[in-house]
Amino acid sequence: MVMDPERQLAILTDRCVDVVAVPELRERLRAGRPLRVKLGIDPSGPLLHLGHAVVLRKLREFQDLGHQAVLIVGDFTAQIGDPTGRSSARPPRNPEQIRSDMQSYAEQAAVILDLERTVIRYNSGWLAGLTFADLIRLAGSVTVARMLERDDFQKRYRSGSPIGLHEFLYPLGQAYDSVVVEADVELGGSEQLFNLLMGRRLQEAAGQPPQICMTLPVLEGTDGVQRMGKSLDNYIALRDPPSEMFGKIMSLPDALIIRYFRLATGLSAEECQALEHELAAGRAHPRDLKLRLAETIVTLYHGAAAASTARDWFERTVVRKELPDEAPAFVVTGDGVSLGELLVRLGWAASRREAQRLVAQGAIKIDGIRATDARHVESSWDGKIVQKGNRQFARLSQR
Repeated sequence: MVMDPERQLAILTDRCVDVVAVPELRERLRAGRPLRVKLGIDPSGPLLHLGHAVVLRKLREFQDLGHQAVLIVGDFTAQIGDPTGRSSARPPRNPEQIRSDMQSYAEQAAVILDLERTVIRYNSGWLAGLTFADLIRLAGSVTVARMLERDDFQKRYRSGSPIGLHEFLYPLGQAYDSVVVEADVELGGSEQLFNLLMGRRLQEAAGQPPQICMTLPVLEGTDGVQRMGKSLDNYIALRDPPSEMFGKIMSLPDALIIRYFRLATGLSAEECQALEHELAAGRAHPRDLKLRLAETIVTLYHGAAAASTARDWFERTVVRKELPDEAPAFVVTGDGVSLGELLVRLGWAASRREAQRLVAQGAIKIDGIRATDARHVESSWDGKIVQKGNRQFARLSQR
C-alpha cells in the first residue's frame, strides 16, 4: 500500500534545513511514481562517520517509501576537490588515492542503505569523456557573477585569496551529474545548497524538470564546536568498535545530547522534544540520557548485544576505573623499550615527541597508575596493561 503523499512529505522534509521547493516535491509525490533521489559522495577519506549518516539516513527514508536511491561516487570531481567552506584551493587528488578511498564506501553505506535498491554510479563514467567543446557549452550555462554569489568564493575574492578557475568546475561537474541521472531530488549537507541549486540550473538548461534540493544539518563532532571530520579528529566512525563508539558518544558535551538524538537516531521529533523538556525540567539527568543515546546509536550500527557489552565496558573501565578483563594483545619485541617508543609502536603516538606530550598531559597509565616519564623502561612489559585516555587499552607480552 502506497503511503499518502502528504504523510510522505512530512516524513521526508523532517529534519531538513532547506527544501527547494516544497510545492514541487508535493506535486511529484502526488504523481505516484518512484522518485530518483541522488546523493553525491566524494571519496576524500576511507571512513564514513555519523556526520555522513545524517544524509544517508534521509536517503534510506526515501528508499523505505519506495523511491530509488542513486549514490554518485565522485571519483572524477574528487580530482578537482570540493572548494565548499575552503579558505584556499584544495589540492587535487590522484586516481590512485581515489581508488583506495572508494573501496570500502559501499560496504560502509550498506549499514544504512539497502544496496539492493541502490544504484551506484561513478561520475568518471560521463565526466571523463566530455570534450572541451562540451565543457564550453556547460560553462556557458552559468555566469561568473552567479559563481561569486557563493559565500566561500565571495570571501576569498574580497580578501584577495586566489581562486583557481578549475574550482568553478566542481559545482558544474556535480550539477552535470544530476542531468545525467535525471535526478528528481538531490540530498546534501546544508553547506552544499549552492552546488545542489546549480544542478537545478543545468537541468533546466537541458530541458529537464529541475530537481528538488534538500539539505540536512551539519553534525558537530565530539568537540561540540566544529563539524564532524576526520581531519579534525572529532569524528565517530560507523566502523568504530562498539566500546570506542560508546565512549566517544559519552564524551559529547551535554549541549549536544538532544541534537544527536534528533540527527543520529531514529527517534521522532515528538520523542526528542519530550526528552528535551525532561532535561530542561531537571527530571532527566544528562548522564542518563547520554547513556541511552550511546546505547541507541551503538545498537543501530552493531546490534543490541554489542551495545549492552559496550555499556558494561564503559561502566567498568571509565566510571569505576577498573582495568578490563579483555584488551587487545600487543607483543613488545626487544629489551630496553621505553614507554615513548611503546606508544609509537602501538600507534597511539606519531612520534616520541607526541608520546612525551601525551604522558605530560596525564593521558597514559600503566596498570591503572598514571605515567610520568615517557623515557621510563619497565624491567619487563610482560602482563602490563597500558591505557590511553578512557577508551584505549593494550595488554602486553614481551619477547
